[in-house]
Amino acid sequence: MTSMPEHATPVSIESDAMPRVSVIIPAYNAAWCVRRALDSVLVQDYRDFEVIVVDDGSQDDTAAVLAGYGDAARVLSKPNGGLSSARNAGIAAARGEYVAFLDADDWWLPAKLSRQVALMDGQPTLLFCSTTTSAQTPEGRRLPDWRCGNGQRAALECIFAVNAYVAGSGSSVLARRAAFARVGGFDESLRSLEDIDMWMRLAALGDYACIDEPLTVIEKSANSMSGNLDVMRHAAIRVMRKNRALLAPPLRGRFWRTAYAGMLSDYAKWAYRRGRTARALGDLAWALMLAPLSRGRLIISLLLAMLARQQI
Repeated sequence: MTSMPEHATPVSIESDAMPRVSVIIPAYNAAWCVRRALDSVLVQDYRDFEVIVVDDGSQDDTAAVLAGYGDAARVLSKPNGGLSSARNAGIAAARGEYVAFLDADDWWLPAKLSRQVALMDGQPTLLFCSTTTSAQTPEGRRLPDWRCGNGQRAALECIFAVNAYVAGSGSSVLARRAAFARVGGFDESLRSLEDIDMWMRLAALGDYACIDEPLTVIEKSANSMSGNLDVMRHAAIRVMRKNRALLAPPLRGRFWRTAYAGMLSDYAKWAYRRGRTARALGDLAWALMLAPLSRGRLIISLLLAMLARQQI
């Protein structure tokens, strides 16, 4: 497993010139982890950046930890409004040509920004990019990497077909700041999948690419989905419906229904594994009605396995 950077001595990266990259770190009650995230930014081998930490109404020692960094980070304090609200505040304050997002409990490897900036500079049609992402539990146990997708379609279609197509998502993406003036901010009404919603909107306007190197590290519990499954499912349904019109008209029919059925099938599997068989069977029945030809064989096999109480 890639090791975390050692604690970096805070140094000022402010200058009179506009930075190329604005790094936005939303932080809520993040005293336990924000130092690790900040240190990983300050040891980047690419130096033309500013750091904006949005303290989203923290009630712990987050402010005290951030104060120790002096001019190395610009801290914005606001009442608690959630992750989308914090990211939007950071975007509004950003000065860079590019915006990079990093959640407070995740971190980067030192070459992350340099590789992404070089990619974006070399391909003007790219609106955003990400990297293959390593994952681990809070105890340090390695989880499978979140790798770049191998989609043969345009990025927007790939995100519809596989919501997690953008590797690393909220801690891996670097985007052109000007794009947010066109697509708007993160949807603050969503309680989950607000990042997927944003990547769909960006992909509708321009290209996406992924660097197949594990330059981002995310921390997650192996059971982190269990408590949020209903929230995530509800958000996924909203995101798939609200962004249907972003697809080209020929794709809003069978392709969209197939993608929607695939999303329902995924949540059915996760629900079944958590003992919620009735919910799982209901979602599979719904998926079968939506896409009987393109998804029927898979859905029926899942239904039979669940009814036989087999492991999925």
